[in-house]
Amino acid sequence: MKKYNFNAGPSILPREVIENTAKQILDFNGSGLSLMEISHRAKDFQPVLDEAVALIKELLNVPEGYSVLFLGGGASLQFTQVPCNFLIKKAAYLNTGVWAKKALKEAKLYGEAVEVASSADANYTFIPKDYVIPTDADYFHITTNNTIYGTEIRREPDSPVPLIGDMSSDIFSRSVDVSKYDCIYAGAQKNLAMAGVTVIIVKDDKLGRAPREIPTMLDYRTHVEKGSMFNTPPVVPIYSALETLRWIKKSGGVEAMDKKAKQRAEIIYSEIDRNKLFKGTVREEDRSLMNICFVMNEEYAELEKPFMEFATERGMVGIKGHRSVGGFRASCYNAMSLEGAEALVACMKEFEAKK
Repeated sequence: MKKYNFNAGPSILPREVIENTAKQILDFNGSGLSLMEISHRAKDFQPVLDEAVALIKELLNVPEGYSVLFLGGGASLQFTQVPCNFLIKKAAYLNTGVWAKKALKEAKLYGEAVEVASSADANYTFIPKDYVIPTDADYFHITTNNTIYGTEIRREPDSPVPLIGDMSSDIFSRSVDVSKYDCIYAGAQKNLAMAGVTVIIVKDDKLGRAPREIPTMLDYRTHVEKGSMFNTPPVVPIYSALETLRWIKKSGGVEAMDKKAKQRAEIIYSEIDRNKLFKGTVREEDRSLMNICFVMNEEYAELEKPFMEFATERGMVGIKGHRSVGGFRASCYNAMSLEGAEALVACMKEFEAKK
């Protein structure tokens, strides 16, 4: 039975990325050594890093004056690394979910950090609008996609100050105007690579302005100067990122990823809206294309467990919703096929017909 991986993260990767990475794990570039055991300073690895950086800049149209870094620690480390480097007097945050709230908490350790708006009172079922961004803020931080709640910001907000974006779960799924950002960061275990590496895009001339002593490992300048080689980088995840970037380019770039994301979402959301058993959990205008959340309609609440078992038996993997929302979550990252979306819909229709 074919299985469809709807896990929220770590999540689905293109099959060829997995296979190509596996080959290099066994024998890297014919060296007789595994990718897992080579030195990060081996002559064959630097081209991997260089090509990955070049592809990120190409695929996202990164302007001159920005550096691309590959670091460890996940997005969670960036919650503290960002304000450590960029917060001078005040930072502004949009609270759209658990991860945005955690980022704001860390920023408060470095100075004034204000919440400009929040949808917490409504369990984050929408993206706040009509808020005022303080013009004296050093930056405005947004979490562009909220994996737990299924909301997404798909266009940069109009901001009088530079943006900083946590794009951990939707990077490379759409075009981004990088010039509006001082920093973009993304834990890789969604649209880019296996877990273990974080991609950061930083604006070089905004570094070194913070009024504090920055620990060496937290200072972005350390890693810019050393080309992500200040300490041993996560070699295997970086290689898997390279393979994914190659796959994205070969598949038509972020424009093609965007098109497919919209198609997948249309397939699944249309069925959620049609099917008498289910309903969506967030406002339609804020629905995520990456994490599609839905629950049973109240009158069919007792069918949640039976449907989960039914779907699992038919190869749907990882569709259980986060405990904060309940119900179901179909995570449709770049590697998810239209076939997968259609298989889930067929499953929903079949279950409905039995009731």
